[in-house]
Amino acid sequence: MVTTTAVRAAGDAKPIQSGADYIESLRGRKLRVFLSGELVGEPVDHPIIRPSINAVAETFDLAAVDPEIATAFSPYTGSRVNRFLHIAMSRNDLVMQNKMQRRLGQLTGTCFQRCVGMDASNMLHSVTFEMDAQAGTTYHQRFLDFLTMAQNANLVIAGAMTDVKGDRGKSPSEQGDPDLFVHVTRRTKEGLFISGAKAHQTGCVNSHWLIVMPTMRLGPADRDYAIAAAIPVEAPGITYIYGRQSCDTRSAEPGGVDAGNAAYAGQEAMIVFDDVFVPWARVFMDGEVEFAATMVERFTCYHRRSYVCKTGVGDVLIGAAAAVADYNGVENASHVKDKLVEMTHLNETIYGIGIAASHQGSQMKSGVFIPDEMLANVCKHHVTRMPYEIGRLAQDLAGGLMVTLPSAQDLEHAEVGPLIRKYLKGRKDIPTEDRIRVLRLIENMTLGRNAVGYLTESMHGAGSPQAQRIQIARAMQLEFKKQLARTLAGIEPSIRAMIETSLSSYFARVFEPIGAPRDCD
Repeated sequence: MVTTTAVRAAGDAKPIQSGADYIESLRGRKLRVFLSGELVGEPVDHPIIRPSINAVAETFDLAAVDPEIATAFSPYTGSRVNRFLHIAMSRNDLVMQNKMQRRLGQLTGTCFQRCVGMDASNMLHSVTFEMDAQAGTTYHQRFLDFLTMAQNANLVIAGAMTDVKGDRGKSPSEQGDPDLFVHVTRRTKEGLFISGAKAHQTGCVNSHWLIVMPTMRLGPADRDYAIAAAIPVEAPGITYIYGRQSCDTRSAEPGGVDAGNAAYAGQEAMIVFDDVFVPWARVFMDGEVEFAATMVERFTCYHRRSYVCKTGVGDVLIGAAAAVADYNGVENASHVKDKLVEMTHLNETIYGIGIAASHQGSQMKSGVFIPDEMLANVCKHHVTRMPYEIGRLAQDLAGGLMVTLPSAQDLEHAEVGPLIRKYLKGRKDIPTEDRIRVLRLIENMTLGRNAVGYLTESMHGAGSPQAQRIQIARAMQLEFKKQLARTLAGIEPSIRAMIETSLSSYFARVFEPIGAPRDCD
């Protein structure tokens, strides 16, 4: 069978131009997707899956409407490509990724599912380059060939890093079941085969390709687990087990009022690989265990800064909280204004740190730019906390009616509908249904379907809080800071002497000029 992805990879189909083109490109792939105990016939038409597809479609439509924010010039194709497929060749490219992410969060109010693939691609650019330099491999050119193909066809790439892990106290090779981490099962002249599972995989069913990566530091015994590769989503041997989301069945109900955000949603699934074949041309790491930790750390450096996307979603939630206060007739109350100011302060703090991480990015040996590691981790650490407080304040302003509203069916009922419209009215000039819709949106974003992307994913995506604290501890340079204090206290030599010696690494990180290649260890 010639698959949709295979046709596009061979250049026999026109590149995707719009959200509508993208949606059509997902049809007929015969994916094995299980949702609520049933094999899904066509994911594109499933009412629970479709809102997540709509969110990805927005990434194509934004590129058409606002190419400055959502596209960039590619040196590999000689033309403009979707920014999600672009390799960051400057600090400005990193900043524009953040601006695009915030805008898409504003447009969808949810996770638009392409950041993992973008960050994985940027990570692979530098890591494959350095593997080739050290080991004489050809991974970098393989990656560039894959990337160029994806750019020419305008495809969606998902990243797959998180293994199911089994016993967290044991390494991959020590597990009782080897499939608890994705690993190579055999190698042939044509390629290799992998088995295992990846959990919590954002947007995987809605993508064209998966980039599989290791999930942790590996030792010599874990060679078969040091695998990075690109795999078509519809490759034989892959099964997708769709994750449930709170209130997700509301998307299958008529009307859309109770869904809160009927048009858009996120997506996570578990991907099970059962002896899946990967040709050598799509393998970007095979056994180089010494680079596994580098892959993970560089990916998380990109991805933790990518959580700027939550500020776009935060903009929507702040707007919903302000609207419901307006509909309740209390928009001028001092405590309402103060809560909206606090929500905005928290949201902009996340954005400011993420943008700063991009502005202080530096160039790797391969030419790609990477964000500042310390600020990327600080950004994500704020994301594990601040959206929860923003959500709490939104619920405070919404009131208890948010979770005790009658159903949309009751609203349309001949007998009780008029009672609902009469007794649940706020301001006289605001239709009751408008008030209900905004309350449902707040419920959707803080308790329902899109709370997955805004709250729980903010906590655990790209590593749980302790993962960021470990990286912050590694980079916080206490010895340098103690030297500063001792100098000003008259204990150590002058600051000028320190700058010339022990401070060089610090100032290199903060003030490194554009174009100075470096490693990110």
